Amino acid sequence: MDKSKRQLLGQIAAISAGAAFLPVAQASTSKPKATSGKRYGMLIDLRRCVGCQACTVACTIENQPPLGQFRTTVNQYEVTQGQESAFMMLPRLCNHCENPPCIPVCPTGATFQRQDGIVVVDSHWCVGCGYCVQACPYDARFINHDTNTADKCTFCAHRLEAGLLPACVETCVGEARIIGDLNDPGSQISRMLAEHRDEIKVLKPSAETSPCVFYLGMTAAFEERIRGEAPVRSLMTATGEELHHGH
Repeated sequence: MDKSKRQLLGQIAAISAGAAFLPVAQASTSKPKATSGKRYGMLIDLRRCVGCQACTVACTIENQPPLGQFRTTVNQYEVTQGQESAFMMLPRLCNHCENPPCIPVCPTGATFQRQDGIVVVDSHWCVGCGYCVQACPYDARFINHDTNTADKCTFCAHRLEAGLLPACVETCVGEARIIGDLNDPGSQISRMLAEHRDEIKVLKPSAETSPCVFYLGMTAAFEERIRGEAPVRSLMTATGEELHHGH
């Protein structure tokens, strides 16, 4: 689909959004979910993340987003408690939710969930309306400057299909990222989730999206206070109170 046609469809979709939401939402949410077979998820062990951004670089090389746009990145925070302070790294990416809010708002059905739970965007159907970008509570989506379509992390589905690890997982120097089948109790991710059950956290649990990106070693202060584009360093107390921002 050429750029002019996509822009035209985007205008039409915006005008007729009210009429399109109901049937498209029903069609989109009726796509098969990962109730059997593989269900991919990712565990990020923040105790191992050193903030080197190797994952960001590898993702950029593999998926070629436009300059200045990223499918994954690592935000850095300085957390203080009393007289002590420490840095915390927080890798960010699409959470490939069990209940993804980006799907029902898509007026063309371009965003959908695969059988293995990975949420993807069909760029041939996407008209760049941005509804999914606004709907994502994790600020994990963006409109690609080159294609004018929605873009995001796909867990490197093309690599998984070839028996390879996602680029970010393969290049993580601290082996902080673990991807695997959540439906397989013997997989490394399932075993770690079971072993550290009381310590596992997800971002914005109040959104009730059932995200499939899990964090180990994250304080509760960060669950609900995360923004999509945090500064390189954000000084916070252990309870999540922001003291100042800086680069």
